[in-house]
Amino acid sequence: MNKVLMSGNNVIGEAAIRAGCRFYAGYPITPQNELTEYMAEHMRTAEGGVFLQSESEIAAINMIAGASAAGVRVMTSSSSPGISLKQEGISSMAACELPGIIVNIMRGGPGLGNIRPSQGDYFQATRGGGHGDYRTIVIAPDTCQELADLTMDAFDLADKYRTPVMILADGMMGQMMEPVIFKKPKPRQYPGKFMLRGAGTGKSKFIRGLLLDPIDSEAHNWKLARKYQVISEKETLFEEHRVDDAELVIVAYGTAARIAKGAIKRLRSHGMNIGLFRPITLWPFPEAKLRTLSVKVKNFLVFEMSTGQMLEDVRLALQGYANIDFHGRPGGAVPTPSELANVVARIYNKKDL
Repeated sequence: MNKVLMSGNNVIGEAAIRAGCRFYAGYPITPQNELTEYMAEHMRTAEGGVFLQSESEIAAINMIAGASAAGVRVMTSSSSPGISLKQEGISSMAACELPGIIVNIMRGGPGLGNIRPSQGDYFQATRGGGHGDYRTIVIAPDTCQELADLTMDAFDLADKYRTPVMILADGMMGQMMEPVIFKKPKPRQYPGKFMLRGAGTGKSKFIRGLLLDPIDSEAHNWKLARKYQVISEKETLFEEHRVDDAELVIVAYGTAARIAKGAIKRLRSHGMNIGLFRPITLWPFPEAKLRTLSVKVKNFLVFEMSTGQMLEDVRLALQGYANIDFHGRPGGAVPTPSELANVVARIYNKKDL
């Protein structure tokens, strides 16, 4: 298989098409416009492919909900303020158990913020973001190769659990270029049980999110809660990097994890045994594995390009089990590996490196 040099945004688009995405609706916003542009060009060459530039982000999320109800693999994408506008639609898709992929290429915030890479949308992504008791699976790649692999996997997860899945990256990952190999997608196990009549071979179903009877609504919420519990038990992903002899472990995801690996290389060259724990699924968060790691490591540093949002999940996992420090740069400020290395060195009362 040949490697192809592509930008992160284009990798997501190509992986989605190869995974069987045949309906895309989106609205332009930097720094994910290349993804929308890629889908506009390439969906027309995919058999049965439909691309729509919607009049708004709100329209886009509701368009993919309708196409998903018809049994089509669907995707939309945006950046932080646009994802905010999609939240009611994402909540509705979760309520109706409609699979679909939502891509967020994060930018600085809050508000309109700026177009630089940031990780300030962690709360929004991992807590559902919209109203009601629901969750979305959230996947956070840290390389273009993972963007390729995990985008394909996201479609399978969405179908398997009949739920929206979010791919959470940032402006740096969307714009950077790396060589990738696209794996062969798995044959789709068609989720016929949620299709509307006429969409295929499944039994028809009346899909609705409006349940006026509180007893019916409560039963539906508990049904969703049981599904989320199964996801929590079976679908966590993470990476451990040089943790076997680590005295301190950095917890970081996405672009921040790439920076952390550079800092770890620098620190180890100065005799400090530092490792990395990288959550790949931000929800479900790999809490149990992180707590297991704390049996042998008692010092952790949470590193984020935010004011400390994942920090809350790390505290829930480790409070009382280990010491937890934090370093963050919000609003689109991207730290260097040497900056992070100096932070770690100062924690251990060592001079700057």
